[in-house]
Formats: sequence, C-alpha cells, structure tokens
Amino acid sequence: MNQPPKKDIGPIEYQDYLKIDQLLDCQKLKSEEYENKAHDEMLFIIVHQTYELWFKQILTELDSIRNIFQKEKMDERDMLVVTSRLHRIVEIQGVLVHQISVLETMTPLDFLEFRNYLYPASGFQSVQNRLIENKFGLRAGQRHTLNQTDYRRFIAKDYIPILEESEKEPSLFELLEKWLERTPFLSIKGFDFWKEYQSAVSKMLQNDKNITLKNQILSEKEKQRGLEEIEKTEKTFEALFDEQSYEKLRSEGHWHLSFKALHAALFINIYRDQPVLQQPFRILTALLDIDENFTTWRYRHALMAHRMLGRKIGTGGSSGHEYLKQATEKHKVFSDFFNLTTFFIPRSARPKLPKELQDKLSFHYTV
Repeated sequence: MNQPPKKDIGPIEYQDYLKIDQLLDCQKLKSEEYENKAHDEMLFIIVHQTYELWFKQILTELDSIRNIFQKEKMDERDMLVVTSRLHRIVEIQGVLVHQISVLETMTPLDFLEFRNYLYPASGFQSVQNRLIENKFGLRAGQRHTLNQTDYRRFIAKDYIPILEESEKEPSLFELLEKWLERTPFLSIKGFDFWKEYQSAVSKMLQNDKNITLKNQILSEKEKQRGLEEIEKTEKTFEALFDEQSYEKLRSEGHWHLSFKALHAALFINIYRDQPVLQQPFRILTALLDIDENFTTWRYRHALMAHRMLGRKIGTGGSSGHEYLKQATEKHKVFSDFFNLTTFFIPRSARPKLPKELQDKLSFHYTV
C-alpha cells in the first residue's frame, strides 16, 4: 500500500512557533483604557492568564488519563503512563500555589487602584477550572454554592453546554471506582482475607484498650475517655465488614466509593510493598497529593483574598475569602482515600498471605 509522501518540514522561528507576538498582545489593562494606568494590573493579568495556560495542560493530562481508565483492561504500561501524568499534574499544582506568592507582592492598596474596573469578572467564572473539578469528579451536591445559585449561572452562556457535557462524561473518580472494583486478589480459594483482617483489627483495638488501662499517667476519667474513643473506632470498623452498614453511611455522605472499591483500595494500601500493587498504590497516592494540593491552593487563595480585601465582597459578588475558605474543604474529590487511613493496621499485624497469592503479587509465574 502506497503511503502519501511526507510533507516537507521547513524551518520555523521561535517567535512564530510559540506565537509570541499574539501572546504578548493579550494583556490589555482596563485601568489604562480609562486613562488611569495602574502598574500592578499587568502582574494581575499575567498571573491569571498563566493559571489558564496551566489549567489547559492539567485538562490535557486529565483527559488522557480518563481515556486510559475507560479501557476494559489496563496493563502495566498503562499504569506507568497514568502515574507519570498524575505526577505531572502534581508538579503543575506546585507552580499554581507558588504563583500566589508572586501575586502577593502586590499590596492591597495597589490592587484597589484597578479593582473597580473588574466588576463583575471573577475567578469563579473560570470555565477551565470548573471543567477540572467536573472531570476529576466533584459532584453537584459537594459543591459550595455561591449565593445558593447553580455555578453555571455565573458562566458566560456560550460555555454552559461545555460544562454540561463534562458533567455527563465519566469522571476520573467514577472510572477509578470501576477500576478498583475489578481488582483481583481480594478473594482466593481457602483464604478469607477479610476474616483474617477483622481478627487482626480486633487484636489491635484490644491492645489499644490494654495500653490505655495500664497507663499510670492517665487519670480514671482520661482512661474512660480513651476507651470511649476506641469504642467509636470499633464501630467505624464494623461498617467495613458489613455492606449494609457501609451503604447507610454512604447514603449519608460519609463515604463515596462503593463497598467493593473501598476494600480494593484498602488492600492495595496494606500490601503496597507487593510488586504488583506498587503502581496502583502510586496512583492512589498521586490522587491524594492532587486533592491536597488543590486544597492548599484554594486555602492560599482564600488567605490572599482576605489579605487583599478584608471583609469586602469579591468582584464576582461572592463573600470574598469566606466563600473561598468554605469551598476549600468541601471541594475535595478523593476524601475517601484520606479517611481510609482510619482502617490501617501496623505492617507487623497484617494477615499473612498464602504463598500462591504472594507469588501472583510478585510477578512469579511458572511455565
């Protein structure tokens, strides 16, 4: 079969390839338009334009990761690609957080020189930021609303269909949940991991009780309080072994992952030193890092808004730093992975895996 001739690759200049002239012509100062040029408005524009460029790169990585997770079967090469691209997002987030420090070189008085020209524009209207949240898996019920209004109400109407489409697509959270549910090794003939694990948990908690009771430094009241906390932990563990109890907690919003997916994530974390589970563990860890970094970024943004505006409302009509502060905690997507550590037990207390399972987890196969 004849292939078409390759197109000749001609020379290209740096300026042309990166469209530098167009790029540097995108900073239009509103203060200058009103003949009251504010020096720091240039910084303000460049930082936020740079945010949008990084958002574009995050979406590029995120879409590629979601495409991989939509495969019916992932091999080890797929997992390496996912891990590397998640880590790239983590590194980008570090830049996003650091940009706040650059922006904070602008004082509140410098900001006030041009702030009145910005109404009603607001970072809340960033379509790409909302796409990132939707595609990672932020649910409508998790979203901290602005003035009890749907977030799409504040987006330019031309972009609303794009956001609505992203809400219909499978999010990374949903795809990850299905991937976890397909995790093998959770059951093997002649070995009931969950029964063994439950026994190990009971021993650990009983040991905690014994340590509390024998602690001579604690008063009787303090010992009683300690025992009550251990009993609360016991009840939390009970849900892990009873699907009906777990689903009740899930319906109340305490958990988001399915019962099976949570079990798989726990197994991966507990036996993360097994070769087959190292890449899945790194994926889960990277998602923790991403959620933590976005939380840090939002919190730094909230602090900066408070520093710049005090109790003034934001240009978009929000309650300024109060809105940002409340959204910081509420907009976590992978909080289940943070809460999963509740169920961790010491490495030395882990149930011993059968040799057959250890061989599979170590890439040990006989021909």
